[in-house]
Amino acid sequence: MNPSDRIYVAGHRGLAGSAIVRELQAHGHTKLLLKTHAELNLEDPLATAAFFETERPDYVFLAAARVGGIVANNDLPVDFLMTNLAIQANVINAAFKTQVKRLLFLGSSCIYPRDCPQPIKEEYLLTGPLEPTNRPYAIAKIAGIEMCWSYNRQYGTKYLAAMPTNLYGPGDNYHPQHSHVLPALIRKMHEAKTSNAPTANIWGSGTPRREFLQSDDLGRALVFLMNLPEAQFDSLVSKETCPLINVGTEIDLTIRELAETVAKAVGYEGRFVYDASKPDGTPRKLMDSSRLAALGWKPDIAFFEGIVRAYQDFKDQNRAAARESLTQS
Repeated sequence: MNPSDRIYVAGHRGLAGSAIVRELQAHGHTKLLLKTHAELNLEDPLATAAFFETERPDYVFLAAARVGGIVANNDLPVDFLMTNLAIQANVINAAFKTQVKRLLFLGSSCIYPRDCPQPIKEEYLLTGPLEPTNRPYAIAKIAGIEMCWSYNRQYGTKYLAAMPTNLYGPGDNYHPQHSHVLPALIRKMHEAKTSNAPTANIWGSGTPRREFLQSDDLGRALVFLMNLPEAQFDSLVSKETCPLINVGTEIDLTIRELAETVAKAVGYEGRFVYDASKPDGTPRKLMDSSRLAALGWKPDIAFFEGIVRAYQDFKDQNRAAARESLTQS
């Protein structure tokens, strides 16, 4: 990508999208096409098509999505299925019609079977049943991968699907019910600390293992992929190959270890009480990111450092919300 190229980042306010924007700006890209949901509803096919016809982006990062944790996925399965299917179909089809040079579709590690071998290789896709608690979202993302491959096969497009492991970082969602596990733990530990609570309740048994990637590392990885030389990029999006690549750290830890690490970063010294009546989700999700590593990319941000940064972001969001509340009152 050249500085003169027009680059559309769909979902630029989200955790992944904002990291992509920061990385692009660090590389000197100034012609970024950024639209909020209020300015452009990607679930509307006519509005999406009109935007692409008018703006004619050269490259597209498709990071817009309906996302959330176990509770949100359980409570809103229709939203997670239909919203994501609509966004993907509209953006990918509009990109094809306006001859976008390269498109990068952002998925999720939940696309893989619940009990597939570890670490998870790209070829394990569709080899077994999905985790029931997020199946609608996973099916939507799998459909997005198939859309990319179908357009590549039928029309010779260059659409790549990147599957990141669990993300965290600046701009995360810390909602007490609808957030993912790491930001939820940051909020829980902070509230326990400020209230001097002797215990903090943790969902599940604490035994599932999870891998985490700081969002700025993801931004670097995705811009790295989009900047690959022609031959390398073409090898990832050939008609014969599912255009799928994992993005992770290849290091995981148990939820119990995660809780202990978050507590240390926050400064909470109480004990944990695990609620085994709550769902654990997939027992383990460790990504095999060796294909990406072989291309020359590796993560930079150490895990504890990343959590310290995330905790600061949480406090910054709280202060901003408090200021806004005072202004409105």
